[in-house]
Amino acid sequence: MTTTTQQGTAVIEARDVVAGYLPGVNILNGCNMVAYPGEIVGIIGPNGAGKSTLLKAMFGLVKVHSGNVTLGDQDITNLKANRLVEMGVGFVPQTNNVFPSLSIEENLLMGLFLRPKKAAERLAAMWDLFPVLHDRSHQSAGALSGGERQSLAMARALMMEPSVLLLDEPSAGLSPVRQDETFIRTRRINKTGVCVVMVEQNARRCLQICDRGYVLDQGRDAHTGTGRELANDPKVIELYLGTLAEDVDAERDDLKQS
Repeated sequence: MTTTTQQGTAVIEARDVVAGYLPGVNILNGCNMVAYPGEIVGIIGPNGAGKSTLLKAMFGLVKVHSGNVTLGDQDITNLKANRLVEMGVGFVPQTNNVFPSLSIEENLLMGLFLRPKKAAERLAAMWDLFPVLHDRSHQSAGALSGGERQSLAMARALMMEPSVLLLDEPSAGLSPVRQDETFIRTRRINKTGVCVVMVEQNARRCLQICDRGYVLDQGRDAHTGTGRELANDPKVIELYLGTLAEDVDAERDDLKQS
């Protein structure tokens, strides 16, 4: 059953999910997550908590042993990734997320293999959203920087016009400047109407931009709330975040003054 609140009907929801890579060895132990229309939902927590596993379970890349995943009113538990893309779920993995031997434009067209007739329309939309890619559309993806590759991976996932975009550690391995660009780009994507669910190690920045967040611990959703609520929750601070609340508030104040 899909959750419906004043925020609307859930775009995507994981409920009581138990999942893992091997039979009998579970990484997720009854994990819950819900994202509503127009939201950015951040998933943070210590290493090994199951953050990336949750995204992969939602995208059919990790076997869900019990519980379920729904997209709107449809049960999508353990469906294959290509079917989920067709249904409106986009996924950007942390690594190996572009085809380095292909050009930027060819990478984008690979993301639209299910709807080739919309190529011109979707390419135009991506050039508008990612102008740096347009300027180098015939360049090999293998020659791009880490931040540019991340932009290309996001753009390719958006070619099919997903209702929800799952981002696995989008800022990992990037310089601070490129990390900021990635978070700004994520907000820009969200403002086009795409719901975003983002796993992030950069908890400070993640909580600054997300509407709501989840803290995972040992395969369960240990805490949830708005970004500010989590950043100021004494238990969350003590266990996971250190001085994060002060950093989040300071950065928000800086943004207001700029």
